[in-house]
Amino acid sequence: MVKKVPEMIPEWTAVNEAYDTLSPKELIGQFFMPAAFINDTEEDVQAMEALIREHGIGGLCFFHSKASAATNYEGPKEVVYNEKSRQRLQELIERYQAASEIPLLIAIDAEWGLAMRVEETDQFPYALTLGAAKDKQLITQVGQTIARDLRKTGIHWNFAPVVDMNVQPENPVIGYRSFGEDAHAVTENARAFIKGMKAEGVLHAIKHFPGHGNTKVDSHLGLPVLEDNKETLLQTDIFPFVELIKEGVDAVMVGHLAVPALTDGTIESASLSPTIIKGFLRGELGFDGVVVTDAMNMHAISQNYDNPGELELAAFTAGNDVLCYCPNPVAGIQAIFENASAGDIKTAFYRIWALKQKAFQEPKKSPQYLPEAVNLNSCLAKSCITLYCGEPDGIAHFVKQGFAIVECGSGAQADSGVVVDSSSLIVPGQSFSDRIKDQFGVTEFKTVTQTVDEIREGLEGQENILLVLRPPQVKPQYQFGLNQEELKLIRELYAEKQLVIYHFGNPYMIRALGLLKTLATVMLYQDFPEFHEVAFQHFMGEVTAKGKLPVSLA
Repeated sequence: MVKKVPEMIPEWTAVNEAYDTLSPKELIGQFFMPAAFINDTEEDVQAMEALIREHGIGGLCFFHSKASAATNYEGPKEVVYNEKSRQRLQELIERYQAASEIPLLIAIDAEWGLAMRVEETDQFPYALTLGAAKDKQLITQVGQTIARDLRKTGIHWNFAPVVDMNVQPENPVIGYRSFGEDAHAVTENARAFIKGMKAEGVLHAIKHFPGHGNTKVDSHLGLPVLEDNKETLLQTDIFPFVELIKEGVDAVMVGHLAVPALTDGTIESASLSPTIIKGFLRGELGFDGVVVTDAMNMHAISQNYDNPGELELAAFTAGNDVLCYCPNPVAGIQAIFENASAGDIKTAFYRIWALKQKAFQEPKKSPQYLPEAVNLNSCLAKSCITLYCGEPDGIAHFVKQGFAIVECGSGAQADSGVVVDSSSLIVPGQSFSDRIKDQFGVTEFKTVTQTVDEIREGLEGQENILLVLRPPQVKPQYQFGLNQEELKLIRELYAEKQLVIYHFGNPYMIRALGLLKTLATVMLYQDFPEFHEVAFQHFMGEVTAKGKLPVSLA
């Protein structure tokens, strides 16, 4: 039917011819996008190849492993580090493409680059950090650089950007993945990111419709409920989706959350709601592109169906075209075959085929030079660094008075639970704290190497403290990974000393700890080497803080 070339399909069969050629079950198979794991066993790989060959699966979404945080909700498991994950990913893509008669649509979550799923690849700042950037062209360059990397790897579809609003400090799953709390700014930043991906011919999906930001429940574990009325939602959570849909998007990913204002008070997941997908998204908002589910293994929906195939049928009947990470693809194909209307099957197939035609068209020749990741991250650091409170000359006066350094935390790790980019590690002696210590010859204390009692004793008689915060995790659970002794020390210093804070983490931590009034507080957002370097330059008066805080802390 089509030339079997994973990288490019120059001449696709017309959709009507394809529809008439494939069997009903082969048509339905194109709707399914099971999870594929980079670090699977050979036995698992062969089972996936058989699934593709025998059931005409339409695409795959890649994850790191079955133990990673993105796929494991039963409790902590050891995530095995694999420095050759990228090579392994490319090998698997080639094997799986070879097993398929129709080229597979390969997808991945690469919100901040392949590093979200793959070790030893370039990692870019989280969306929240990008939301602080003054230069939006840098966000476009991030989107384009990520897209170019995906293309080279054999990936066609990036499940990004997140266009949820960041309005709930306790949100356990969105937070740092959102561009911020302002609907217009989120839209502008998402538009810049999408522009970059489009330049490289990589598909995108805006998520998680109709908005997952203002929730306190992790949909991986339970069903969140968005309580606002429809009028409010249209001005906030739904606003970025509406505006971007008007401009044209490749796909919309529907989240697993209930929005009673859109379902006449019924508590049902948007991802399984015909009222929300067919009625609101397609009918009221006029979106006629591909709708893809969020991962269907997530407990918000997967725990409610006992019989294999029921969940997949419910998702398709609700109006989804692509069923991502479906637990039971074979049973799902059979259930849709037996129960879905021929009209719904045809419509969904036509949408997916058009998306595949777009994905496999000749890649765009992109002569545009893009900076290396380290240089782009350096530019981003200079554009994002934010003076949250205080005056620039206050830091200079602080330096003249003399000070000691206290560094709390060990530095943020990747969201997946593994250090995915060795270039993101801070070389000993090159952290912001170490550089300041060497430059000024002042005393330095670190909670990772000294006890809190030792630090208290060493600070006796010292009034001015440069407090460097390097929280181990970016999510708000468990106080961003800081232990109770560290938290107690931070609060004591805030109450008793004159502080200048440099914070290399989620700005919501400043709010959570009540550190709202200091001599100066500087937000760096990321614990990358480039952000430490820019922090040093700022402390020395060589760099001005140009960024704008994308969320409110008061």
